This record gives sequence, structure tokens and C-alpha cells, in this order.
Amino acid sequence: MKKLALLLVLVMVASLGLVGCGPEQAQEQKNDENNAGVDFSKVVQVRGSDTMVNLGQQWAEKFMDEHPEAQIAVTGGGSGTGIAAIINGTADIAQSSRKMKDSELEQAKANGFELKEFVPGLDGIAIVVNKDNGVDTLTMEDLKAIFTGEKTNWKDFGGKDAPITLYSRESNSGTYAFFKEFVLNDEEYAQSSNLMPSTQAIVEAVKQDANGIGYIGLGYLNDEVKAIKVSKDSNSEAFLPSLETIKSGQYPVARELFIYTAGEPTGVVKMYVDFMMGPEGQKVVQDLKFIPVK
Repeated sequence: MKKLALLLVLVMVASLGLVGCGPEQAQEQKNDENNAGVDFSKVVQVRGSDTMVNLGQQWAEKFMDEHPEAQIAVTGGGSGTGIAAIINGTADIAQSSRKMKDSELEQAKANGFELKEFVPGLDGIAIVVNKDNGVDTLTMEDLKAIFTGEKTNWKDFGGKDAPITLYSRESNSGTYAFFKEFVLNDEEYAQSSNLMPSTQAIVEAVKQDANGIGYIGLGYLNDEVKAIKVSKDSNSEAFLPSLETIKSGQYPVARELFIYTAGEPTGVVKMYVDFMMGPEGQKVVQDLKFIPVK
């Protein structure tokens, strides 16, 4: 009987221990077990897209809040910068607002890196003009005519008789490459285009230029400039860029966002990619006005 009583006491103590361990504690314990042996001493270098730099910095901050021992460094410079860095082995992760070219993947392979691609979100490209501009709607054909320099006056689109000033990203930008391929059908930008070093620089320029027009990632859209409604053609309804219209496919100027790793991610890089693609990382995507994929 004494042995039975002792056994019952041990069972009760164990049960109380389980009750005291809530879901969050259980998950933390599971995470600690999964992360055992992970080397956090190395700084994970993340480089690339200016469109994604704020997103990347928010991901990094949230991840390091959960894992204080981790070190994530995020810098912009354009998708081309990130792609070059992952190809030559100076970055662990490249953030890109355009898909890598086959030639770039082959170059990475020649350098010993079999790159792995992930799509953590979608982005809409907002067409922005000065708040005093009377033009509200443009078609995809209009955008091509404007940014190739075929049409150069706002009166051609129902606006005032004034020259159109073009603001574009520099050629190492993934947004520049996407817009050129998707909107301009791979034709060249007008030579009169002002090439800006960042998306924020386009916002500032259009804000101050009554005749300006530019393109920016949806996450950079604010009330200092005016977004233009865009239609697929003259027979289609025009839509403003938003989470809803991009996700539904109604807004036509949209794209995937990419992250690339140098091979199948392992260790802290794998943990970080899993975080970005998981519920917490996808919440950051939505909070910054991008469209989550999960």
C-alpha cells in the first residue's frame, strides 16, 4: 500500500507540472529543443531590394526579439546589389523585387552556389503623381506611352497643358527591371527620365513637382502624393492599388517578391527563412502593406 501511495503522489506531481506548463511555455521549450546546437555567432548578411528593405528590417527586428542571440544585418542598395552579393558569396540572403535571370542562376552555380528561391509576399506598384494633378486614371497602354516618352504632355490624358516629368528608379533596381518588362514590354525608358536612387526619393520628387509621375512599391504609398487608378485597357475598370485589389488580381501592376539563399538554408538562416514564411513573418508582410502568401 505504501508503494502504491508513493506512486500516486509521483503521478500527481508530474500532472501538476504538465498543467503548469501552458501552450506558450511548451512551444518555447520545443523551440529551444529545435534550436539546440544552432550557431548564432555568425552575422546573417541580408542585402538587396530597396522595396523590401523596410520589410527585411522589420523581419530582422522581430526575429531577434525572439532570439536575442541571433544577429541579422539588413541593407538595401537595389535588387541587383543583393543578387550580385548572393552570387559572389558576400550575402547569406538576397532580397529581390524581381525574379533572378537564368544567367544569374548559372553564374551562381559556377561559383558553387545552387540558389534556393522563396516567395514571401506580393507587391503592387503604385503609379503616383502630385496631389494637384487632375489626372485620376490611366491604362497600361497610357503608362507605356508616358514612360517610353511617346507622349509627353498631361493634356493627352485629360490633364492640363504641361510637360510630363518622369521619375524612375535606377537600373540596378528590381522595380526598374519589373516595370520595364511588365509595363513597357521591354522597351527602353524615355531618355528624359530622372533616375532616382531610392523609392523614397521618387516620393519626395513627385511631392514637389506638379508635373511629376513615378512608380513606387505599395508599402511606400502615403498621403503626400496621389495614387492613380490603373486599368488593363480602355475597356476595363480602373482600380487603385490596395491589398484587396492586388490579391484579387483587379489591379494590374503587381508582382512577386523574392528571397534567395545560397543553397538549401541550414542553421540560423533556415530558422530565419522559416520565420519569414511562417505566421509571424507573414503578419509583418501584411502590416507593411504587402500581400502575404499564406
